[in-house]
Amino acid sequence: MRRNDLVILIAVWELLTAVGALIGVVSIAVFPFPDAVDRGDAGALFGLSIATAVLLAFIGLSVAATVGLFSRKEWGRITAIVHAAVSLIRIPFGTIIGILALIYLTRTGTREYFQPEERPQGVDSGS
Repeated sequence: MRRNDLVILIAVWELLTAVGALIGVVSIAVFPFPDAVDRGDAGALFGLSIATAVLLAFIGLSVAATVGLFSRKEWGRITAIVHAAVSLIRIPFGTIIGILALIYLTRTGTREYFQPEERPQGVDSGS
């Protein structure tokens, strides 16, 4: 089965959101975190640590979905669905793209695209 252009587009969106979250992690590390350490503000350090952990988890989810979608794995489709659901809170673009991705990734034809292709009986795999 040939590559699905919309799946590739969703995978690129996943990768772009991972890059955006990575920029967020670097921004936290460069700007507010050193200032909070200098002031000894435990509350700010706790909040920044939680924000960093959430962004790192989001990066992991995005990268996993990207890899899974490009390799046509069912777990990649499911991970992309989870990512799309999480993206709904990122108003306005995340919401719009999240809704479109959820609709597309749950369609029957898209689910079939991620199912392993079956080989006919008696065909040598070339090994």
